[in-house]
Amino acid sequence: MNMQERLVVSITGASGSIYGIRLTEVLLQLGFDVDLIISSSGLLVIKEELGLTWEDLRKKFPQVRWVKEKDLTDPVASGSRLIHYRGVIIAPCSMSTLACISAGINNNLIHRVCEVALKERVPLVLLVREMPYSLIHLENMLRVVKAGAVVMPASPGFYHKPKSIEDMVDFVVGKILDALRIEHHLFRRWREPQE
Repeated sequence: MNMQERLVVSITGASGSIYGIRLTEVLLQLGFDVDLIISSSGLLVIKEELGLTWEDLRKKFPQVRWVKEKDLTDPVASGSRLIHYRGVIIAPCSMSTLACISAGINNNLIHRVCEVALKERVPLVLLVREMPYSLIHLENMLRVVKAGAVVMPASPGFYHKPKSIEDMVDFVVGKILDALRIEHHLFRRWREPQE
């Protein structure tokens, strides 16, 4: 297995769980291997927003490597393993998760993986989902950007003339893939001719 074709995807407890679910679908369709970590709060939001249970998710994604949020002994907790990954994505990233990453606090494996990604210079993309931002949110974003992360708001564009929620979700997921230099065709780019 080529580890460079493996990514860690984490879904935390912010609204917008559809982004992490769709991202996982697209990465699998593109042939990537995915290690999926869903926080306990993330599971609650997925149930509320999408009506999906843990069992539903296991059936939906039988090919992912499921990783427990509290398993700090998992291989991705080590830099010697994570350096071979293409990247780490938190989608959506709650403000609580952002705060822990910003402060270097490891309450769970999601936080630890982000800390390892930053210290090992593994690409880290945080899809933050909150509105409006407080000064604390902005300062935490600035700290993680200075440390090497890419912070993206879950803000769809409209120049590609989306016709559905799915179109708007795909735009955001496509921008995540762009940040990792992963080729995709999820939306029509600015001034790109229609097919």
